[in-house]
Amino acid sequence: MGGLFLEFFFFISFLIIFGFSLRRGSSFKLKSIASFLSFLGFLISLWALDKRGSFFRGLYVLDGLSQTFKVFIAFGLFLVCWMMKEEDELERGYGGEFFAFLTLSSLGLMMVVSALEFLTLFLALELSSYSLYLILPLRRNAKEKALEGAIKYVLFGAISSGITLYGIGYYYLLTGTTKFHFLQLEKDLLGFLVFVLIFASFFFKLSLFPFHFWAPDVYEGASNSASAFIATVPKLGGLALLLRLSGLIGGGELLAKALWAFSVFSMTYGNLAALVQRDLKRLLAYSGIAHAGYFLFGIMSFKDYGRLSSAFYGLVYLIMTLGAFLTVILLSHKDKNPTLEDLKGLYKRSPLLAFTLAVSAFSLVGIPPTGGFMGKLLLFVSAFKEGYFTLVLIGAINTALSLFYYLNLVRLSYSREPEVPMPVRLRFHEKLLCLVLIGLNLLLGVFPSQIQKFFDISFTT
Repeated sequence: MGGLFLEFFFFISFLIIFGFSLRRGSSFKLKSIASFLSFLGFLISLWALDKRGSFFRGLYVLDGLSQTFKVFIAFGLFLVCWMMKEEDELERGYGGEFFAFLTLSSLGLMMVVSALEFLTLFLALELSSYSLYLILPLRRNAKEKALEGAIKYVLFGAISSGITLYGIGYYYLLTGTTKFHFLQLEKDLLGFLVFVLIFASFFFKLSLFPFHFWAPDVYEGASNSASAFIATVPKLGGLALLLRLSGLIGGGELLAKALWAFSVFSMTYGNLAALVQRDLKRLLAYSGIAHAGYFLFGIMSFKDYGRLSSAFYGLVYLIMTLGAFLTVILLSHKDKNPTLEDLKGLYKRSPLLAFTLAVSAFSLVGIPPTGGFMGKLLLFVSAFKEGYFTLVLIGAINTALSLFYYLNLVRLSYSREPEVPMPVRLRFHEKLLCLVLIGLNLLLGVFPSQIQKFFDISFTT
């Protein structure tokens, strides 16, 4: 069971943090404890990267795909714990519960990427989702929006879970098993519909059109750090499952056409809706919907190079989106949602934070030398190789469309003066976090070949 040490560590971390949260009068700083444990978890995930094995009669597997995405999930959790401003964001006394259930949600996502059977997968998805349901109402301010977002997240999550269970039931009737090993795309319409039903929960995690309706209100209503987590880490779990299933399915004309349509509608709707947003968190929500469409470029190729390009873009998306949310968190005063007006003159108030936002925005568009450029290039090439010329053209048009609202963030930060200048003072760890995110973003864009070699080795062993 040594191969499961990472999952065991995250479960113990959850118990430790939750235990400290019960001591209301404790002098321990729960954020420091959570950040330290999440950093240890990240180091352990790196140690476990080469672990391989099969457990519980083949229902749970450690392979290149699962171990790579566990590193991403652990790293995402660590960054969110690091960037959080607990004193501004949460109801007093609930920081422990917040960090504990973030850790438990991450554990659920790690189980998701290792599951090889649908019921195991469903339980892991629910563990991840229910943990997030519990942290959404913990926001200190804007309680009405927080409750509205939580209710919508629960309702849409329950609907997608019900649809997925319905699909799993039909899959069992068709195949006589719930294991992925027997996964074959049926030639008839019923088999195709079964897979669309099963994919509902994964599309919900990705906030892919038309499973996206919860995202803007949840992002707006949740605390800033909770929004940062929901916008990134659960999407990695959903992406990993789509990559695994696409590799097992191996193709199918009906499914490819469906993914093509989901991709086009997500990109187009997300970018058009983002153009008119003033609230930064709602803008990033619609941006996430658009990027979910880009993820499908590599998946619908049903080839290894396409899957690798989607996985690479998953890592890039984690870095650049957390960079944008770091700006939201540090600009926020008493957990209020920053708007576009709050960006004016940011380069004078905090040059480092303005540069962090600029690099993240350039990466989200796909401008070199950022990781976003290389990630989109790999996705577009993988789709082009499979003959999806129209899809690549639509993707390029949507990228041009996104220029308007992403570069507007940079324009406001560098060429507009605020009516009432409010200095933004960064603490040492916040400056360090800015530098880390900038460095990783540029590293992924300047040295992609080394990163690709890492993916090739991890995914093929």
